[in-house]
Amino acid sequence: PVSKSISNRVLLLAGLCRGATVLTGVLDSDDTRVMLAALQRIGCGVVRGEGDTVTLTGIGAQLPAGVAQQADAPLELFLGNAGTAMRPLTAVLAMLEGHFLLTGVPRMYERPIGDLVDGLRQLDCEVHYADNAGYPPLRIGPRRLPAAEGERHISVRGDVSSQYLTALLLAAPLAGHALTIEVEGELISKPYIDITLQLMQRFGVAVQHDATGWQSFTIAADAHYRSPGRLHVEADASFASYFIALGAMAADAAQGHSITVQGVGADSIQGDIRFIEAAEQMGAVIKSEPGRICIQRGTWPLRAIDLDCNHIPDA
Repeated sequence: PVSKSISNRVLLLAGLCRGATVLTGVLDSDDTRVMLAALQRIGCGVVRGEGDTVTLTGIGAQLPAGVAQQADAPLELFLGNAGTAMRPLTAVLAMLEGHFLLTGVPRMYERPIGDLVDGLRQLDCEVHYADNAGYPPLRIGPRRLPAAEGERHISVRGDVSSQYLTALLLAAPLAGHALTIEVEGELISKPYIDITLQLMQRFGVAVQHDATGWQSFTIAADAHYRSPGRLHVEADASFASYFIALGAMAADAAQGHSITVQGVGADSIQGDIRFIEAAEQMGAVIKSEPGRICIQRGTWPLRAIDLDCNHIPDA
């Protein structure tokens, strides 16, 4: 399967560009369906091509005229139980000049979002809880633009969920000023933040950050998203890890057996691809090309190793 994390990020990024972006390999799942539906409702053009191709025409950094302009009739966006849609859309919509009501299934209303809302309120965003404090559903109104210009600093906890920082990073180029996001405490799931930073780079926004401490991220005042024209979504490295492990155990190289995983290679931007390093240390024979990995059983029995798994959070 294609990566869900990458699919919903690139859909949203394409929606924040001007002009069309052709996305191939987009995952068809509940999360991507609600993201696409939400993007259409705020004015993006969505055309499904053959197979897993989506051509998405974005709105840039401004809502089209007539979209969600009435406070007494906010535009409702139903996001199911898709955290990869609810959190980044909350941040992005809070930067735009519209009125929105973000809803979902009952399970979504049990998933906390308070730390993200606190971060947005530091940027003068109008985000309010429609029911229980700290949880969706959310009401979003037009942002109160600050009187003073210049760089702004906000803080967000890093030990709760990397999705909060990802949401703020994705929305930062819409702020209209330079923005530095400081992380409080240890940042968890750094590989997912790295995916966000690399995808933002592909859409024309470079984020300055401390590569060793991961405590500070700065987005320039003139940052804005630009379409790459065409982008392919790679397969899910977490799913691939099962078949990498299977190859390390079952595909006997001496008998000419091998397992090939298509759609993702060692050059993947996903942290979980480094599971191949663990498999190699244990004795597997791995050959990687762009978009594919070939695995065979080498040393048998496999060797025991010590491994820091922080860089492969799902695998």
